[in-house]
Amino acid sequence: MENLSPAAALGRALWALLLATLDSTTGQPFAGESVCSARTLAKYSVTFTGKWSQTAFPKQYPLFRPPAQWSSLLGAAHSSDYSMWRKNEYVSNGLRDFAERGEAWALMREIEAAGEKLQSVHGVFSAPAVPSGTGQTSTELEVHSRHSLVSFVVRIVPSPDWFVGVDSLDLCEGGHWKEQVAVDLYPHDAGTDSGFTFSSPNFATIPQDTVTEITSSSPSHPANSFYYPRLKSLPPIARVTLVRLRQGPRAFIPPTPGLASRDNEIVDSLS
Repeated sequence: MENLSPAAALGRALWALLLATLDSTTGQPFAGESVCSARTLAKYSVTFTGKWSQTAFPKQYPLFRPPAQWSSLLGAAHSSDYSMWRKNEYVSNGLRDFAERGEAWALMREIEAAGEKLQSVHGVFSAPAVPSGTGQTSTELEVHSRHSLVSFVVRIVPSPDWFVGVDSLDLCEGGHWKEQVAVDLYPHDAGTDSGFTFSSPNFATIPQDTVTEITSSSPSHPANSFYYPRLKSLPPIARVTLVRLRQGPRAFIPPTPGLASRDNEIVDSLS
């Protein structure tokens, strides 16, 4: 059964591995691929904020063994020739291991292979786990004019195979880098485990399904931990904010107050 210690150990191990993994690649763009015309490199701070509270999501909220928390964040800066995950498509074996168990090694190897063979990955980045449903973790990333897309995943703990993240977020707009971007995040199902609840035992989905967004009415089953039929939509369960760094690689500019999202608490009798 999951607990915080393995997550913390994974975070530390990831940091060590990331220091020794991908070198920056600056290969030529592939045919048909749009090229960002902004300055070659840009650095960003990345702040992940968990909004998974018992007030916001009262149904079956995990209080122990383990309590609600988030895994380490794992992401990559890449070109359009690489895809970490995509809605309505099948996940890779590496992402399956990450979504189901928080194991990142296979996913790291897949990212590294894409960087070496396709020159589609500029670099990888990671942030430590968040030991509660609400809280923050942060890191920095570097993007390249030919690798201006950012993707990442964070596992929802505990869960069968649920995660949040972004898929191919472009930080380049025309001839300049975006100064700041904030994205509300919602739960997704990796399509590899058929469990309905946070604490469901392992129940492999055969045949494997594609990635789907979990909503207040889908899966349409009363046992589903995110089933709130009285709501039109779920509130965001997390949020990510990227802010361009103006100084050295260790400088940090906090998100501006205007980017703060509104209260995501919901009122529902299904507790």
